[in-house]
Amino acid sequence: MKLFGSSFTLLAAVCGLVTCGAFAQKPNFSYIDILVGNAVEQHQIPGAVVVVGHNGRVVFRKAYGERSLEPTRETMTLDTVFDMASLTKPLMTATAVMQLCEQGKIRFNDPVSKYLPEFAANGKLDITIRQLLTHYSGLPPDLSLEQPWEGKAEAFKQAFAIQPAMPAGVRFVYSDINFIVLGALVEKLSGMPEDEYVQQKIIAPLGLQNTRYLPPAEWRDRIAPTQYDNGVMLRGVVHDPTTRRMGGVAGHAGLFSTGDDVAVYAQNLLDRLAGRPSRFPVGRAVLQKMVTPEQPATGTALRGFGWDIETPYSSNRGEIFPVGSFGHTGFTGTSLWMDPVSDTYVIVLTNAVHPNGHGSTIALRAKIADASAVALGIIPDNGKLSARLTGYNESLSGMRHWIARNGEVKTGIDVLEADNFAELHALAKKHGGHLRIGLLTNQTGVDSEGHRTIDVLAHAEGTELKTLFSPEHGIRGAQDTENIGNATDTETGLPVISLYGATDAQRRPPLDAMRSLDAVVIDLQDAGVRFYTYETVMAYFLEAAAKTGTEIIVLDRPNPVSGAFAQGPLSDEGAESYVHYMPLPVRHGMTMGELARYFNRERNLRAPLTVIAMQGWQRGDWYDSTGLAWVNPSPNLRDLEESTLYPALGLVETTNISVGRGTDTPFEVLGAPWIDARKLAESLNKRFLPGVRFLPVDFTPEKPYPYAGQLCHGVRVMVLDRNVLDSPELGIEIASTLHKLYPQDYKLEHINTLLANSHVLEQLVSGVDPQRIAEDWRDSLDAFEAKCKPALLY
Repeated sequence: MKLFGSSFTLLAAVCGLVTCGAFAQKPNFSYIDILVGNAVEQHQIPGAVVVVGHNGRVVFRKAYGERSLEPTRETMTLDTVFDMASLTKPLMTATAVMQLCEQGKIRFNDPVSKYLPEFAANGKLDITIRQLLTHYSGLPPDLSLEQPWEGKAEAFKQAFAIQPAMPAGVRFVYSDINFIVLGALVEKLSGMPEDEYVQQKIIAPLGLQNTRYLPPAEWRDRIAPTQYDNGVMLRGVVHDPTTRRMGGVAGHAGLFSTGDDVAVYAQNLLDRLAGRPSRFPVGRAVLQKMVTPEQPATGTALRGFGWDIETPYSSNRGEIFPVGSFGHTGFTGTSLWMDPVSDTYVIVLTNAVHPNGHGSTIALRAKIADASAVALGIIPDNGKLSARLTGYNESLSGMRHWIARNGEVKTGIDVLEADNFAELHALAKKHGGHLRIGLLTNQTGVDSEGHRTIDVLAHAEGTELKTLFSPEHGIRGAQDTENIGNATDTETGLPVISLYGATDAQRRPPLDAMRSLDAVVIDLQDAGVRFYTYETVMAYFLEAAAKTGTEIIVLDRPNPVSGAFAQGPLSDEGAESYVHYMPLPVRHGMTMGELARYFNRERNLRAPLTVIAMQGWQRGDWYDSTGLAWVNPSPNLRDLEESTLYPALGLVETTNISVGRGTDTPFEVLGAPWIDARKLAESLNKRFLPGVRFLPVDFTPEKPYPYAGQLCHGVRVMVLDRNVLDSPELGIEIASTLHKLYPQDYKLEHINTLLANSHVLEQLVSGVDPQRIAEDWRDSLDAFEAKCKPALLY
């Protein structure tokens, strides 16, 4: 019988038993009695122990039903010892790995083979510790049990020899092998068997009296039996067959514990996380990595280092505890979920597999979580915690992908018009009521009605628009050539100073022109990519303004590929150029206004800067969620699809391939006359890159672009899911594949013009797997995201 179909009906039912909201009286958990009673009556479980903690103390603790049904019937007691099954993974093994990190013995981005050389066999050289901890290793779910084998050493041997089922870092596949290998890592680096290590380093420091591998004979009478094996009921012997073959101790299963001990563990973890006094044997900084998303940047299944956050296995969270809380389950029927926001944990321990393996707690534990949350007055947070984790306040199920929204964004020029040019009038007062302004813009500088920013400012009261400046591609954005000369705007007759000449000096605003102006307004639509030159020309204006005192006013516009991600390697310090103003990742996730603030602060320019912020833009908005009309920012970025792929294909276009310039699909195709289209498509598709697939194509570019008039063979890149696509990593994948397939033809070294990272280039030349390369730049990305936060406006 279906008791409740949704959290709404559950809320309604529980509110009949308790007062919802803030509690003046002791919370009433009696609905849990009904839920567990029904589960026992319907033979879903023989019995259960449920413990709920809140605000530092146990607020509910009860045993239900029976501990054993066969061969004898026994009443469930609070001190019943349960086979924790896969809860072993986060409770012990992941915690042990965190300790190894604190001791400086490992780094999470290190390949496992650095410490366990045998693991490198059969294509596993570059699988990292991070990928094992988050189940993104590409390894199959379990070791084969089809042939007889025994012993931990044999299990390690098989795990080290196994072949990946798919490339690492691509897809979440829950795998016991991941934690078997992590158990081997703990034993190798600690010099102790895992059961002895966790007893000394985790169990004893926490004071857990009823937790261990291989429970002693004197515990047997209060251990919950699980299932028959060859006619013998397993009791005090681990249920997981792989762990049994390993002797009862493994990284993925084998732990036994009680509800009270798990409560001690959970409370100490929450205390450490909150900065309160705690015996938890891992420091706060490293513990944070256990409970916040650490999966690959494009991964849609959110996993910490050991703990589950939002995956298909997260049903024990229920529907009220926020996405971003965390927990885990065990196959025998065990469950723990923790919410640091409300300082709550919910423990549900059962032996649901008893006596014949047919029981289930999937629905029950979710309902118990919801009933506990309601009894405590916890309400859904409407995605606030998940937004903090994913970077978008309209996250869908806490995953790193979102539904498009129908926004109504006002750009900087629209905001300026709406407030009747108040910001310009305020500046005019500083200059005797008359403001002489210049404008850096092009065809993208239009308001929501399609009026050019040039014309809007030319007629603004109290201002005199004296000079126009144009970036690469000219004032109308139609010229795809270098050395663009000065011009005159035909509509206004204003002079246009081109800042895309042949020399560095011709790409910077003349200081005499700047001194003749009180302010320069900048209105340009960026591409959200570090090597897009509009960013550098804006920075050059900040540099000039720092010398002349000219006010800089940036009219902000959306990052067309959203502001939710920073992706790709940071460019090298000291190698600055027109496509690399300062160290930034390929995809930086900032708007032009935010970049201006970042440049001004990080370069210590101290230019007088005002940013007219947009209204209504959210960081997760792609351009098609803004309600704004698309205007090509440059001749070969003609729609959002091409802009989505630009960080990938733009990254490799300085090598000797065509990226579709001179065709109808620039930055959607790539190829060359010497490429085998089918072979390239097959090789790239075998990588199972998130969000994209590849189709073999032929195309012929037109003049003046590379391979003009020649038939090129290559691939078309099909975007399947833009929110899981790491476009700079895609560029690295393409370069790596071309280098491996065509080492004589492909000029890999030329990629560094836009890559601007010598270490990544060295890794590519050396044949390092692109997934491994991407793991290496993760720490620098984290540091960049922290550094740019003060510059963010949205």
